[in-house]
Order: sequence, then structure tokens, then C-alpha cells
Amino acid sequence: MSDTVLSLTDVQLTLPGNAGPVDILHGITLNVTAGETLGLVGPSGSGKSSLLMLMGGLERATGGKITAMGQDLTALDEDALARLRRTNMGVVFQSFHLIPTMTALENVATPLELAGRADAFDRAEEELRAVGLGARLEHYPAQLSGGEQQRVALARAAAPRPRLLLADEPTGNLDQTTGETIMDLLFGLRDRHGSTLVLVTHAPELAARCDRVVRLMDGRIAADEDQRALRGAAE
Repeated sequence: MSDTVLSLTDVQLTLPGNAGPVDILHGITLNVTAGETLGLVGPSGSGKSSLLMLMGGLERATGGKITAMGQDLTALDEDALARLRRTNMGVVFQSFHLIPTMTALENVATPLELAGRADAFDRAEEELRAVGLGARLEHYPAQLSGGEQQRVALARAAAPRPRLLLADEPTGNLDQTTGETIMDLLFGLRDRHGSTLVLVTHAPELAARCDRVVRLMDGRIAADEDQRALRGAAE
């Protein structure tokens, strides 16, 4: 039996709005297995990013149950969620979220230091070199291009060797050529560390590289497609 890294059962999310409560997600039931690459796609407002935030414990579900790596996220307090993310998850955002007063090396090393890693800077340098930034270790975010900043963000997410890698529109702020490079690096990091990858994307070419694609519509799963089976049938 495959190792289930993420399990969502009848998950719901309702947030307050100016005109009253807004239902974002309705009864999402979904399992993600170890080593799988899952793409979350759908139109703007369909709930993709909200679902990803729930998977990472960055947002609280208002109904249902979410289990990540054997732990019930709905039962953990904020400190326990932060510890789980620090040791088992890597998160990549569209807008990079780098600390402007820190160098690339410091941006990657700091979370490792906070986690008590004695080799924080050595590992940070290793990850930055792996994404092609060996010559940019001492540069600050403002001295880096958008693509280079996203590489730093990828290195930071991969440095703890996470079991689960979550990416929210990782190529959304980049031109096509740079976006393709980031895609290659993202899947390369997944392959190198054996992580499970879940990503939100509007890019068809990025979704096409995933093992499986879940399509959301109005906060519900409209389709769940195993692309491995489709590719196998095509061959």
C-alpha cells in the first residue's frame, strides 16, 4: 500500500466577508501519496491557493479533517504546526518572500539555524549551488533578478529536505524562459530529495509534467486525472 503523505476528508473553508461569510471550499476529499507530483489547476477564485494553504497548515479548515505525515493538522496549535512545517514541509510562493536585509545565503540558512541545524550555512550553500547560484551567495534580493530570487526561494524550501514540497504559482511572476528553468529546478529538487510535490499553477505546461492533476471549480473538485495512466495509454 502506498504511503499517504496528505489526506483530506470533507474539508471545508468559510471566511468572513464584507457581505457575510464566504464559502471558499466545499467538501474536499483527497489523498496524496509519497513521491507523487500533484498539480492543482482551475480558474481564478476556484480555491486552489486556499487548498494549498490548508495543506500546509497556513490556514485553518472550518470543517472536515486534514492529516499530513500522520498528524492531524486540525488538532495542532500554531506552535506545533510551525514545528511540523519547519522539519517536514517546504513552501514556495509566487512572490518569493525573501528577507531584503539578508543575503541569499542568509535567507536560506536562517530557517535551518532556527531549526537547530549546526551545518545550516554549509547546507544553504549546497542548495544554492544546486540551483545555479553559487556565484550569488552574498547578493541581497534587490541585487537579484526575479528568476534568481525564485531560485533562492526554491533553495530555502528544499534545504530542510522536506517530505512535502508545496508551491503556489512558482512561475507566475516570471517570463516564459525563466519560468521553464524554474520548472526544471523544481522537479529536479523533488527528484533529488524524494519529496512529494503539490503545486498550484495556471501554466498548462507545468501541470502537464505532474503525475496527477486535480481541477477545482467553485471550491469543489471537478476532475481528478491520473496523467501517468493517460501517458501510458498514449504510449
